[in-house]
Amino acid sequence: MSTFEDLKISKSVLKAIEELGFTEPTPIQEKAIPMIRSGVDVLGIAQTGTGKTAAYFIPLIMKLVKAEGTDPRAIVLVPTRELAIQVGEDLEDLTKFTNLRRATVYGGVGWTKHAELIKPGVDILVATPGRLWDLYRAEAVSFKKVKTLVIDEADRMLDMGFMPQIRNFLEILPLKRQNLLFSATFNEKVEEMSHEFLDFPERVEVAPSATPAELISQVYYKVPNFQTKLNLINYLLRDEENFTRVIIFVSTKENAEQVYKIIKRRSEGEKRIMHSNKGQSTRLNAINAFKSGVVRILITTDISSRGIDVDLISHVINFDLPSNHEDYVHRIGRTARANNTGTAISLVNPAEELNLRKIEELIRMQIPQLELPADLDMVATKSEESQIQLREIDRQKRIADPTFKGAFHEKKFVYGRDAKKEKRNLPKDKAKEKKYRKKR
Repeated sequence: MSTFEDLKISKSVLKAIEELGFTEPTPIQEKAIPMIRSGVDVLGIAQTGTGKTAAYFIPLIMKLVKAEGTDPRAIVLVPTRELAIQVGEDLEDLTKFTNLRRATVYGGVGWTKHAELIKPGVDILVATPGRLWDLYRAEAVSFKKVKTLVIDEADRMLDMGFMPQIRNFLEILPLKRQNLLFSATFNEKVEEMSHEFLDFPERVEVAPSATPAELISQVYYKVPNFQTKLNLINYLLRDEENFTRVIIFVSTKENAEQVYKIIKRRSEGEKRIMHSNKGQSTRLNAINAFKSGVVRILITTDISSRGIDVDLISHVINFDLPSNHEDYVHRIGRTARANNTGTAISLVNPAEELNLRKIEELIRMQIPQLELPADLDMVATKSEESQIQLREIDRQKRIADPTFKGAFHEKKFVYGRDAKKEKRNLPKDKAKEKKYRKKR
């Protein structure tokens, strides 16, 4: 393993790195920094928590050297406001001993406020695509001086439908520039994007695409229904000694509210909830309180699966498995960061078992199953929830095999003695109807 000194990093950046407590580069940093410094386009594939943000910021800061002009010379595009804030904080830490000007802009805040923020001049601009486009259309930002464009979390960008906006930027930005594309996973869509976005790129991949960090211990429980999941969550969270800082991921805002309502009453420690219906200030306050250690339990939808960079998260709990299998990698990547260990626990109901198998295929490993605690309060599955699960299983099987008909593919007639019911349930075919009546 080389050192940061071996990578010939400038003294101002080295000083910032030392103050952050980093002693040696991560594999993605060791490989990407020299490539980016050489000026070529780079495609970086690395899972979350591997230091890829610093892998592109360190050479970028060295390239820009000092403040110059008023227009941005480097733009970093990220998919969500939470991630924008996190990346902006990382940039602030790394530029501490330089005079480079940086700014972070994102939705949820009036664009005029951001226009005033960048008006005095900015060298590196971190932005979400929508807000950057707002500023450009309002002529509050110019791209004439841009020499480097970074697209971070490219797979998430595509999932969120930002490709049309990115194409708009590519038409406006100067042709002569360096392009850097980073992604935690590498699927067909990301590959297509790389062909469109990069010119003869050097590829840096420190682990196979969609490989979770090695220090994450992954397990799952088979849980029959929603209520038993709630009971299991409460059971696990009683262990305050081990479950010190926990993120609980849920699939919907409605589920998040129900989980929060139960957890708030029955478990110890401060709790917060985050989803898209929560205001921007509420979400930021929740993240900051979680980072500071004031909050023990954070309940959130996938809005935060890539926007939280917090050390010493002991557990990530998937109350629901994500329908997008790649989001699983991003969720569990919130733990075991910066060479710490962590545990990812998934609660899997019958309708989610096929999703679990797909996730195991994606990460190329089998996740161990744990037996439910003997003294867990088990609740019988209600008929309505059972029907929903069966329909979901049918839906998934039909996607996998279009010829699959499933349990709900045909309407069955039940002939009763009641004349009205009988008439309603009679076959539509007249010959069959006549034969049926004759038989009756």
